[in-house]
Amino acid sequence: MIVSPTIGRAVRRPVLILSLLLTLVVSLSPVAPAAASAGAIAWVPCAEDPAAECGTLTVPVDWREPRGETFELAVARRRASDPAARIGSLVINPGGPGGSGVDAVVQGWLGFTPEITSRFDVVGFDPRGVARSHPIMCSVELLLQAPDPLSIKDQAGFDALLAHNRRYRDDCRARTGPLFDHADTGSVVRDLDALRAALGDDKLTYYGISYGTLIGQLYAERFPRRVRALALDSNMDHSLGTRGFLDSETWTAQDSFDEFAAWCGRTATCALHGRDVRALWADLLARAGRGELSLPGRPEVKLSRFDLIYEAFGAFYGPAFKQLAEFLAALDSGAATARAILTPPSATAGQAVNDPTRVLCLDYLLPVRDHREYERHLRRSERIAPDMLASPLGFSVTASCLGTEAPIPNPQHRLRVDGAPPLLLGNALHDPATGYPWAKSTARQIGREARLITYEGWGHGVYGRGDCPTRAIDGYLVSLDPPDRGARCPAVPPAEVSLLRDRPPTGPIPGLPGYRFSF
Repeated sequence: MIVSPTIGRAVRRPVLILSLLLTLVVSLSPVAPAAASAGAIAWVPCAEDPAAECGTLTVPVDWREPRGETFELAVARRRASDPAARIGSLVINPGGPGGSGVDAVVQGWLGFTPEITSRFDVVGFDPRGVARSHPIMCSVELLLQAPDPLSIKDQAGFDALLAHNRRYRDDCRARTGPLFDHADTGSVVRDLDALRAALGDDKLTYYGISYGTLIGQLYAERFPRRVRALALDSNMDHSLGTRGFLDSETWTAQDSFDEFAAWCGRTATCALHGRDVRALWADLLARAGRGELSLPGRPEVKLSRFDLIYEAFGAFYGPAFKQLAEFLAALDSGAATARAILTPPSATAGQAVNDPTRVLCLDYLLPVRDHREYERHLRRSERIAPDMLASPLGFSVTASCLGTEAPIPNPQHRLRVDGAPPLLLGNALHDPATGYPWAKSTARQIGREARLITYEGWGHGVYGRGDCPTRAIDGYLVSLDPPDRGARCPAVPPAEVSLLRDRPPTGPIPGLPGYRFSF
């Protein structure tokens, strides 16, 4: 979600999973990759860190016309630290859509253990439309004009949203060219297979988090016999229509709020301990709706209801329960003692931005006929989530994709995986963005090949949350030894978990384009 200098004029054009994000820059290259001929990568030291190698792979814009227009897919790798123990390449994707795999490798976002980095060349790529791989470019002025998806009050407002989406799509398509309509995950899967071949690996070893799990799921469906191991962390469910998508996203957002309220009730260090958290939250939402709520220490910056809900939603990724409680207490008292959970991206008028959230509209057809139907979704969400009211992510995705014409290139369907080796899925019970029911549904769709490991805790992403899930994923990737069916890992108490534990606090946030944690 991109926000204007006054947060009350927030723009809700998000990414899912939700995990790593929209880069608001025109200069998109901290590395200087060398060009390569089709099927080959010429590796050179990365400008940002010469210990890593960068390059590009030439692939078609439209895989149905392999001899047509091409673009350069940006890649980066860190070689295995123990060449004698090297297994092959581990290709990674950090989610989004919009997460830069190049940045994840060069800057070390994913925090792999020595068990992984000694045995694998860790390879990241910027998916088509993202960062250095022919980025989808759009007008920042139009981006900042997107209507608040929770404030569409009538048919005129609904029509205004459709008109805005049409203008925005036309602008992005004009700036980007043909790739704009070929940024779907099905095409990314073809790019990934070309990358596997260029790396010299007969079979793919892959780790994807959040939206990166959809890449892995569809790869297993299309190329099951080219899979060595796929570790899918915090899973998408690509079988859902509009109602299923919105309801499940809203349910998991409310579940995270319930967990936050329960944590405050039992934890003396919570700034709201001993208070009625739900009553306080309801009062803050009402004040935000009346335009009476400001950021702590910044009375000129007003928070809308949607802004406030997104602040809590962002905190649930960590989870940052302690920081969220302090923030809400400061909002309630007006004290300038706590910072916001999220730092919004800055944007300059006239600037073009890379907005890879177009991928969502090519992967998920989420039609809503009119305002009456949209209003029914909102009212139902309020019943599902009496505190959160709606998933800010789910409604942002749906609202921003309205008006997309059918057919889309990669429509929803139940997975059909046949002939793949065991695939490892991991998910937290209380993930705010890719809810646990999605992981269970995806595992059922995959069938006997799926092994689901349940992390009995909170937050988005399970790798690095204690020894149990990390050992399970490491062991599977290295030794092809999946955990037993029904395996579960105990929760790490929220107070002991730093934000996105093994990722630097300045790194991007899965599912929240352009945002960073404020601490």
